[in-house]
Amino acid sequence: MYFTDRGIEELVERRGGEEVSLSWLADRLREFVDLNPEFETPVERLATWLARLDDDED
Repeated sequence: MYFTDRGIEELVERRGGEEVSLSWLADRLREFVDLNPEFETPVERLATWLARLDDDED
């Protein structure tokens, strides 16, 4: 188990029944980076990965 799994599990446990828009998620990611600028690169990588999930891998 990765350390991040605990946070993901907590997220699912506390908010798993909610529906949110991608705009809401983007705003929360921006807010997080504003408060924690050292995480700018990992958040950018996560956002890019999510944005490209349906892209065909050629």
